[in-house]
Amino acid sequence: MAFISLPDMKDVDDYTRRVFIANKAITGEISDTARILAIRQDIMKMTNVMIKTLLTSETELDYKTKEWIAILVSLKNGCEICVDEHKRIAKMFGITEEAIDKTVANLRSADFPENQRMLIQFCIKIAKDSYKVVHEELDALREAGYADSQLLEAAAIVGYFNYINTITNAMGAGR
Repeated sequence: MAFISLPDMKDVDDYTRRVFIANKAITGEISDTARILAIRQDIMKMTNVMIKTLLTSETELDYKTKEWIAILVSLKNGCEICVDEHKRIAKMFGITEEAIDKTVANLRSADFPENQRMLIQFCIKIAKDSYKVVHEELDALREAGYADSQLLEAAAIVGYFNYINTITNAMGAGR
């Protein structure tokens, strides 16, 4: 049970009810995180725009890369509920449980192309230490084939997970 009072389906407005119904249709439940966001419709709407823009729309980064970022940044942030949810989503994109466990245990043992490993390592670093990034790191990622727009997207995805992991952890989702 979360640390704060969470609204039930009967207690929310029409917009939030539609979000709840859509989430339940996809996942089979209404998550604590969705219920936390439902406390403030404006925050829920803003969060849903971020999710659509960064995660569920086709973008310059492929869905598997986005899910690896989601899992590993959430792991770095200690957000177990987000790690578990994105492991489930990663499996929908064909990432096996074995690959997830192997990667979570040791990123260096993951079966990634080297440029993808570099990008994911960069994302893990910037989750907590973005102020330590140096120009040469971005140069190396560009040399590995990433455009500036892809690097911005990756940083935005990390920012989203820092945001949602903070809300989920601080409000006690899943506890």
